[in-house]
Amino acid sequence: MKTDTIAAISTAMSNSGIGIIRVSGDEAISLTNRIFVNKNKKNCLTEYSSHTIHYGYIVDENENIIDEVMISIMKAPNSYTTEDTVEINCHGGVFIMKKIMDTVLKTGVRAAEPGEFTKRAFLNGRIDLSEAEAVMDIINSKSEFALKSSVKQLKGSVSGLIKNLREEILYEIAFIESAIDDPEHISLDGYDEKLSKKTDEILKKLKNMLDTADNGKMLKEGINTVIVGKPNVGKSSLLNILVGEDKAIVTEIAGTTRDVLEETINLDGIVLNIMDTAGIRNTDDVVEKIGVDRVKKIIKDADLIIYVVDSSNPFDNNDYEIIRMIKNKNTVVLLNKSDLDLCINEEDLKKAFVRVYNDTIEINKITSDIKISETNTLDIDNLRIIKTSTRENTGIEDFINTVKDMFFNGKLSYNDEVFITNIRHKELINDAYDSMIQVKKSLDDNMPEDFYSIDLMNAYISLGKIIGEEVGEDLINEIFSKFCMGK
Repeated sequence: MKTDTIAAISTAMSNSGIGIIRVSGDEAISLTNRIFVNKNKKNCLTEYSSHTIHYGYIVDENENIIDEVMISIMKAPNSYTTEDTVEINCHGGVFIMKKIMDTVLKTGVRAAEPGEFTKRAFLNGRIDLSEAEAVMDIINSKSEFALKSSVKQLKGSVSGLIKNLREEILYEIAFIESAIDDPEHISLDGYDEKLSKKTDEILKKLKNMLDTADNGKMLKEGINTVIVGKPNVGKSSLLNILVGEDKAIVTEIAGTTRDVLEETINLDGIVLNIMDTAGIRNTDDVVEKIGVDRVKKIIKDADLIIYVVDSSNPFDNNDYEIIRMIKNKNTVVLLNKSDLDLCINEEDLKKAFVRVYNDTIEINKITSDIKISETNTLDIDNLRIIKTSTRENTGIEDFINTVKDMFFNGKLSYNDEVFITNIRHKELINDAYDSMIQVKKSLDDNMPEDFYSIDLMNAYISLGKIIGEEVGEDLINEIFSKFCMGK
């Protein structure tokens, strides 16, 4: 690991009230001391105690004042990196921050790489790898829930679970190895039954963590939401209401939206990465056909489908084809234009879904290569249908509450549950789960004890990679290269 002194601008590169230049390393204080002057004397930083802040000026090599500053001093090991650290709080103009940064570098300090301060905190043992990744998650949080989850992970919620599981697994590995090496004093009689119970306990804990991963990902990144429907049913009007401004063009002309419009919105703490799509219908228009093909592709990766139906017009083949396209996806149906005379009601919608799911209707396919799932999982009594009017802005609150209920059981007050929000963590937990399944299989097949030990060790190693105890330098460099500069 590098132990030289590094520096970076740690605030955004835009004009603001305050800017911060962070310096960390063995010579952070002594090198910054060369360019700091206070009212009474020069070169005084080395005399000050840790965790104090001091008023003065940054000067260049000719002792010309560059800026009026406040300097914070944090001495090792009680700093973010566990090294001596200095933070120069200056005025937040881009030019002045760059000027001070250049002055710092002229003292012999090296410019930090992206994420290098947090990387040093990890390598110096102040935080583990999952906690380091939580730092960037905090910075990128899009909602209150994502923020709270990331703060909990920074405080060790995930690493605590992982460490406890590794301790349990390591105990079993050590017992097996000791019994194999010293069978006269350590007996394995009846151990299979004991290990089977312990394996079930560990599998249950790993499964619980995996079960939180999808919700955790959505808490962190948002719910990928696609609005679908025929032309002129109110899709773009819905997007404008949810966003709070006119993002999509709304006209009485069917087919106005030709491409996918994307917006990120926050609804009562739920982040929706929402996409308004071209109206789906049989058409000879080449551009419209391209738009429909794009809809088909994005439906595949959607977490949530909002199917908008014009309740003032009867169902046709286009509606049945849309239901076929969104088959077995998480779907909320908005029965829009409910302020007009109704041609379609909730019972009509339910019957349409049943007909499509039971393959009792012939449909002229709009697209020729849609892959239809063979499984029919429709629970007609729980089909989510909400009456809305985008013209009168009604039904939107019911829609928001329905989304809460679908993804977070209606509970938006944050609880003590630990969510797995990192895809790297999910994959490694899944690897550990698979290894423990192999332990269970070996037990059921009455395999020799050393088979258990191999799979237990694989699970132990997979979990260790989450907190950074079983990772190589390349992975560490890859993770921290994604951090922002100055963090």
